[in-house]
Order: sequence, then structure tokens, then C-alpha cells
Amino acid sequence: MARDPETQQAPARVLVVMAHPDDPEFICAGTIARWASAGSEIIYVLGTSGDKGSDDPAMSPAQLVQLREEEQREAARRLGVQAVEFLGFRDAELVPDLHLRRAITRMIRRYRPDAVICQDPTARWAGQRYLQHPDHIAMGEATLAAVYPAARDRLTFPELLEEGLEPHKVREVYLAAPQEPDLWVDITAWFDAKLAALSAHESQMGDWDVGPFLRQWGQDTAAQARMRRFPGAEQMVLAEAFKYFTLD
Repeated sequence: MARDPETQQAPARVLVVMAHPDDPEFICAGTIARWASAGSEIIYVLGTSGDKGSDDPAMSPAQLVQLREEEQREAARRLGVQAVEFLGFRDAELVPDLHLRRAITRMIRRYRPDAVICQDPTARWAGQRYLQHPDHIAMGEATLAAVYPAARDRLTFPELLEEGLEPHKVREVYLAAPQEPDLWVDITAWFDAKLAALSAHESQMGDWDVGPFLRQWGQDTAAQARMRRFPGAEQMVLAEAFKYFTLD
């Protein structure tokens, strides 16, 4: 039986599936740090290695891949993440096709997580200052399709059976930074860990002091939880939001 999300208990094994290096740190590193400290085994799966994420004319895609993979592994280490997998698709070119779905399904069947955290494919923008990266939308859509039905159904991607990867049913799904949240995690005590992990992404952070922005976001998210009368929200100073699913 899936747990009651209001208890805030940590899943035993979690697959965090996102598009780019630094995506997990921005949108859910407080939750990752909290769960890791509670004993969760956490694995990252990144669709790309962020080979387009630089304005430096002297930086090549190959150099950037090496740099950003190193940064992501260090950020994950700071949070207590056990493993980081890079699927190797090209940055800014993700599409939710069968190739991407198969690659994610392979990771789900290999690691057999209790829970998956992914990006919300319905979140196209936020306010008037942010357009969602199309890779985020594609990765979220492909991940949900991999969770259900591809990872579950034996006759989907039979080549994975030949690799020794048996079907697996994910019990819980968390859409991070969702369009319509219904679960909030208190990250007040883990906010510093989130900042420490983000600081590992030196190629992306540059001189940006991201702390005030993330603190305000966390405060606004906690206020949203209180407005929605989420259990425990009165004690939250900083929070991260999710859309939660428990699957039969």
C-alpha cells in the first residue's frame, strides 16, 4: 500500500528524472536532501548533459558536457545522492518520443524505484517572466509514459527483457514545481544543503547570488501550503511543492 503523503515519510528508493544538470537542485534539492538524510536511496537520471548551456564562445559542446557532468556529480554528492546517470540526448533537442521513453523505462526497470520525481509536462510558464524550457516538458511527458505503462508492461520494449530488465511498477510519482500542487515538503532545515548543491554548478551560477531568489520562492511556496491548509504547513518556513500520485 502506498503511504499517506501527509505523513512526510521518505520513500525507500527514489529515481529523480530530469532534463538537465542543475534541474534537480533548483526545483527539489531540499526534498532530496531531506529524504537522503532519512535514509532514502536516491538516483538521478538526466536526459542531457547540458551541452548548450554556455555563452562562452571558447566553450565547445564536448568540453561543456565534461564540465557539467562533473558539476552534477558533485552537487549530487553534497545532497547524498547515490548515483547519477546521463542518458546522452542533446540539450535543447529533447522530444517525448519512443527513444526517450525507452531510455527512461530502462532506468526504471534497472533501479526499480518506489517513487519517481519528474518535471511537470503541463507547466508551460510561470507568471509573466518565465517560459518553461521545452526539454523540461518533453522529459516530464516521457517520464510519465515510462512510469505508466511502459515500465510496468512486459510486452512493451521486449528488447529490455533481453537485457534482463524485468517489468517494474512505480508506486508513487511526484511532479516537481507543478502547475497544480497538492503536496508540500518542509525544507526549512535542508535549505542550506540545497544552496550548497547548487553552488557546485559553477558554470551556470556565475556571479549570481541565488540564495535570496530561492529563499523567496521557498517562502512563497510555504505560504501557498498554509493557504491550502496542508497539514503541518503552519510550521513551514520554506517549502517545495509537488503534484502527487499514488498508483495501484
